[in-house]
Amino acid sequence: MDFSRRQADPRRHVTGIAVVILLHLIILYALVTGLAKKVVDVVRAPIETKVIEEIKKPPPPAEIVPPPPPKMEAPPPPYIPPPEVQIAAPPPAPTITAVTQAPPPTTVITPQAPPAAPAPAAPPAPPKAVTAAVACSNYSAVMGDASFPGEAKRKNLEHGTATIQFTLTAGGEVTDVKTLNASNPIFGRYSEQIVQKYKCAGQGQTITVTVPFSYKLE
Repeated sequence: MDFSRRQADPRRHVTGIAVVILLHLIILYALVTGLAKKVVDVVRAPIETKVIEEIKKPPPPAEIVPPPPPKMEAPPPPYIPPPEVQIAAPPPAPTITAVTQAPPPTTVITPQAPPAAPAPAAPPAPPKAVTAAVACSNYSAVMGDASFPGEAKRKNLEHGTATIQFTLTAGGEVTDVKTLNASNPIFGRYSEQIVQKYKCAGQGQTITVTVPFSYKLE
């Protein structure tokens, strides 16, 4: 078919015009009857909105830390007071007996007649004991530290005595310490240890010193 003839067909133009007129009539009817207003109202109607809260997960349970186990400490040992030991007051400074050698007496022999026999010489006199005071600078301190011998307490001894002898040189050195007599060897040994701590002044010559000791447990 020829294209130019199709464009010149008047029936097609009539149909298009009719459709346009019909649309205008429908729109006019809608405006008159208020249909368009309802459509607008429906469009303008408020839109209902809902805010959905976010569901929060519950926090995890707090971690329960078990309490530390109680410390088991051993009870302190019971206090046992030490036995009261009363120490007898130190005896006064000992009376020191120094033994010195006296020179033997000089015997004069007179010659007799020839028939007579000469007289025998007299024996030398025994040494005389001389009493003198010896100063020991630490005597009070040493005796103050002395106590009743522990070995004697363990053997249930309640009292005892001892006599100690020692040699004091000219320079003040204590030597040759020994026990002359003791009620028990324990008191003799303990007294010797005390004497060995003495610091005494020399007398310019070697002398022998005797010291008595007395012990009592109270």
